[in-house]
Amino acid sequence: MMEESIKEKVKEVFGKNADKYITSDLHAKGDDLPLLAEWLEPQNTWTVLDIATGGGHVSKALAPHVKSVFSTDLTEKMLENTANFLDTLFENISYVIADAEALPFLKNRFDAVICRIAPHHFPNPEKFVQEAARVLKPGGKFILIDNVAPEDPKLAEFMNKTEKLRDNSHVRCLSKLEWSSLFRQYGLVETQVLDRKKTFQYPVWVARTTESEEQIEQVTEHLLAADQETANYFSLNVEGHSVQSFVIDEWMVMCTKEDA
Repeated sequence: MMEESIKEKVKEVFGKNADKYITSDLHAKGDDLPLLAEWLEPQNTWTVLDIATGGGHVSKALAPHVKSVFSTDLTEKMLENTANFLDTLFENISYVIADAEALPFLKNRFDAVICRIAPHHFPNPEKFVQEAARVLKPGGKFILIDNVAPEDPKLAEFMNKTEKLRDNSHVRCLSKLEWSSLFRQYGLVETQVLDRKKTFQYPVWVARTTESEEQIEQVTEHLLAADQETANYFSLNVEGHSVQSFVIDEWMVMCTKEDA
């Protein structure tokens, strides 16, 4: 029941903010998008799955290189906006309302599966990894890109509380070690990784999903209350009583599915 309520909250938040995720610079212009084709080396015979597409940026990056892309999202309004955006550019993208933890596809169907900046909204990341591995062909490639929590529990708790205060559809950012454990469990072998620091311009970031000035103030006060170690780790930039920016960890990892 808890998982269903979380998913309903995700649909509510992203449905209301669908347009913002198409235009958001962090989502539309990330340094990781050009790397997708470079890492995957896609073939024009491939069928690719884009899980939790959001604004459709992964689908847009890969559609020119492959036979077909299945662009999926839990939120119908989000997917409709994305389809309207991409239909003017491509004819090889299909749009499917789908739960990342219960994908409506047969096993061993996709040459590549990608999920970008979304798993921190999933109630059960293990089910997501299990499903991604299930629908991926043996030898197929899986790429995950997401914000990751520090291994230090105190820093991880601070990061996740910050995200939750700002967006109540946030569940939890996992650490790299947690993700790696899940990959091994479901036969996904890491072949390439990229760690990077991602800067959030606070006024834009906090406005994307908050619903009131009171909520913004809660997030701000939480950040301003950080101790020195925490403030240093997240490169918290404060001028007076105003948060200007902070920095989090993002991880891009590619895995290959072991042959059956």
